[in-house]
Amino acid sequence: MASSGDDLTRGQTRGLTRGLARVERPAIEPRFLTLDEVSTYLAVSVQQVYALVRSRELPGIKIGGRGIWRVDRRELEAYVERLHQETEEWVKAHPLNPRDRP
Repeated sequence: MASSGDDLTRGQTRGLTRGLARVERPAIEPRFLTLDEVSTYLAVSVQQVYALVRSRELPGIKIGGRGIWRVDRRELEAYVERLHQETEEWVKAHPLNPRDRP
């Protein structure tokens, strides 16, 4: 790390503040989400998310000695995609107008 800031330009502080404006680093998207975050994403209760994880409908992992549940963001996206596909199939099989049935 440069002590004088010679190889740094404004906006590239790497934690240095002397003579340069401090710029926050971009936030990294977490790979794993808490059950609370998943419940917010799906607009359901934490209890419903817990039931989905425990039933293995939505894959989750337990982390640490206390076994705190986490859901991989990619698994959540795959789960939502499966729900979209299942809903599409259901809608095709159950049209609003009975004359539109296949």
